[in-house]
Amino acid sequence: MRIGELGERCGVSTKTIRYYESIALLGEPGRTSAGYRDYGDDAVERLQFIRDAQSSGLTLAEIASVLELKGAGERTCEHTTQLLAQHLDVIDEQIRQLKAARKELASLAKRAGSLDPSSCTDPNRCQVIGTTRSAN
Repeated sequence: MRIGELGERCGVSTKTIRYYESIALLGEPGRTSAGYRDYGDDAVERLQFIRDAQSSGLTLAEIASVLELKGAGERTCEHTTQLLAQHLDVIDEQIRQLKAARKELASLAKRAGSLDPSSCTDPNRCQVIGTTRSAN
């Protein structure tokens, strides 16, 4: 199949396919006698794997590391599990930071509700954003 058909089947642009080829995520395809790229079903499977891996949060570099191990005949489950665990740790930290930010914003919103706007006379700052911060 040609590049357009491959892209359509996998839901990616031809530009994306060419990019994946340039960074060796997708192998260089054969060529037709007219010079067009000619992809097989293996390219469909590879692109679907790449898309699924990206959906799970893996970066292209991480996907490349999995594919490199696969290409060398290695089992990749442990490696992939470690990558996913690292992403979970990052997300857990982001959640912690978001909860802290939410707590601070809720405190500021509560503070804003108790202030009299007419008493705000500082020309450089709003009284809602005070110097007292809630404990994290």
